[in-house]
Amino acid sequence: MSDFELAGKKIGMECPPFIIAEVAQSHDGNLNFAHSFIDAVADAGADAVKFQTHIADAETTGAEPWRVKFSKQDDTRYDYWKRMEFTAHEWRGLADHATKRQLVFLSSPFSLESVELLLDLDMPAWKIASGEVGNIPLLEKVAATGKPVLLSSGMSNWEELDEAVNVVRSMGTPFAVFQCTSAYPCPPQRVGLNVLSELSSRYACPVGISEHSATIFGGLAAVALGARLVEVHVTFHRKMFGPDVPASITFEDLDELVRGSRFIATALDNPVDKRKEAEDLAPLRAIFTKSIVAKVQLRAGETLTADDVTFKKPGTGIPAAALKKIVGQKLTLDVDVNSQLQWSDFE
Repeated sequence: MSDFELAGKKIGMECPPFIIAEVAQSHDGNLNFAHSFIDAVADAGADAVKFQTHIADAETTGAEPWRVKFSKQDDTRYDYWKRMEFTAHEWRGLADHATKRQLVFLSSPFSLESVELLLDLDMPAWKIASGEVGNIPLLEKVAATGKPVLLSSGMSNWEELDEAVNVVRSMGTPFAVFQCTSAYPCPPQRVGLNVLSELSSRYACPVGISEHSATIFGGLAAVALGARLVEVHVTFHRKMFGPDVPASITFEDLDELVRGSRFIATALDNPVDKRKEAEDLAPLRAIFTKSIVAKVQLRAGETLTADDVTFKKPGTGIPAAALKKIVGQKLTLDVDVNSQLQWSDFE
């Protein structure tokens, strides 16, 4: 497994999960709103905030169709991408803000020109969106920087993903691959948790999940299955405007995802020896387990029956599990009501 570091944080199987909060276009082209996302992500405890860097003239011919016509103010997809653009100075401000809030700043490039813009921000890694995995020139350009490449697999078959991995690996650049289903929101039947182990064995790299179910369940399950990177879309409220909102979680959810992921990872990294645990809990066992107790007054010489006894705390006498071993045996001395039976009470 090829572990690597991302902004000083180790990414690998025995490392805490790296949680990426994806803003995407939920800022709706408003710079102030984009900054507010950074603060909310930091407050929720995620490791990174991720945007998308779109340059309309470099990205689309103008004939790009709408997947879903959601915008009330943009006539074309080109118009929408144009409205989503920030200047290099504005991107610098966002990156600096994230750094001040101790977040890793990431933004996915969607053209060679956007790679050039982001190069000036000195991002610590490149997150490649599902639709760009087959864009080999773009992959070559980002891999040549030597910084980790995080590949999303939502639109790729195995052959396309193999080629992308080979491009990055051939340059000696560290990488991770994310299981992703490009459905917004993604139903549980299509999350593809089984793919995580396939990615891990096929590419011998850290694996992650880019999750669009609008819940924290897929992310938590992925961590339990070995994912050490989790990316989720975030929103301030589920009734906000934007194409990403139906596939997003709230910041309250993000806080739960962060805490839950780290809890699960810590539990997985600390296997329990059940035998030793039982030994260590001997004092508690004595308090909470039950002993065999006389239900009636018992006399020496009597043969004990099951009706003569009951089971009560503490567990410092003959354990309840040993009932069959003493039923039918003769008592050697009297036992008062509500007193624990001892092995020495029998012949």
